[in-house]
Amino acid sequence: MNFLIRCIGMAALACLSVGPAWQAHAAEGGVAYVTNQGGGVTVLDTRTVTPVADIEVGRDPRGLAVSPDGRWLLTANQGSSDVSVVDTGTRKEVRRIAIGKNVEFMRISPDGRRAFVTYEPSSRGGPQGSERNTGKEEAQDEILAEVAVVDLGQWRIVGRIKASRETEGIEFSPDGKLLVVANEGDNTLVAYDLATFERVRSVDVSPFGSRPRGIKIAPDGKTYVVTMENSDNLLLLDTGFRLIKTIPTERGPYGVAFDREGRYLWVAASRADRLQVFDARSLAPVAVVPVGKRCWHFSFTPDAQKLLLACGRSNSLQVIDPKRYEVVDTLQGYKMPWGVVTYPISVGSLDAPR
Repeated sequence: MNFLIRCIGMAALACLSVGPAWQAHAAEGGVAYVTNQGGGVTVLDTRTVTPVADIEVGRDPRGLAVSPDGRWLLTANQGSSDVSVVDTGTRKEVRRIAIGKNVEFMRISPDGRRAFVTYEPSSRGGPQGSERNTGKEEAQDEILAEVAVVDLGQWRIVGRIKASRETEGIEFSPDGKLLVVANEGDNTLVAYDLATFERVRSVDVSPFGSRPRGIKIAPDGKTYVVTMENSDNLLLLDTGFRLIKTIPTERGPYGVAFDREGRYLWVAASRADRLQVFDARSLAPVAVVPVGKRCWHFSFTPDAQKLLLACGRSNSLQVIDPKRYEVVDTLQGYKMPWGVVTYPISVGSLDAPR
């Protein structure tokens, strides 16, 4: 009988040992994925914050997202105009999905079934962070941006949403029924019905600032925050997209996220080389963290003990202690890093737990 029990126990352990690799990563504490516009994705152990692998994907990867079960990593590749699908167990690219020119931002829907990918059919795809002409003369000739809808079960495009000029950040409404996008080229926020892909609301934010880029829903689902890159301020709006207040920031605010508890709001002021922290309720300034050059996107680690910040023009990833508001490590050797997400999925400027 004891022999039988030992055999059963060994068999159970064997089954666990050959379980899905992405589950093993979660059990070990988690991984972070960082896109390098200069090539590939860097994988880090989030406990030790050390690189453990590099993944080859399409050219010039920017936006990225992880499926809810952690099995798939998707990257939006500006240079090759497509999306790479990576098996996180083998850390190998398994397929490419053609999208269109200047692929940039990506989010996976709250139900985990679809990915929404922004691209600009007429864009020349200049370097991230470069100044672009947004004058009326160019606007008359420019084709509007679009959002490709990718079904994650069929791995194919099932819709294309006609967006506005230079679509940037993507967020979802609290009930998961609307897709909300920030359009830096015409200073609008536009909401689309996720069932029909039809435009249901367009809001002109030009009276309050210029070049909306990042957008996030508050954890309580009652307000949106929008970073205004050219006017150096932050907008707070209710869920009807009515302005509540504007808040000044340092230069070039872009990536934005609340912490897990919803107590603080973090903003990457990319042109000022600063990471700012605000009280989420009052939006009063709490702290300013000096960081590297053109730090666009960031993510907390799954245990919320660290914040990882991609600093494109410094070719580095900075590790920040979110309780002490200071940089505790700078990892070199990256190639213009653009974005970072984790699994298990944690809050950040590009993702949030679903």
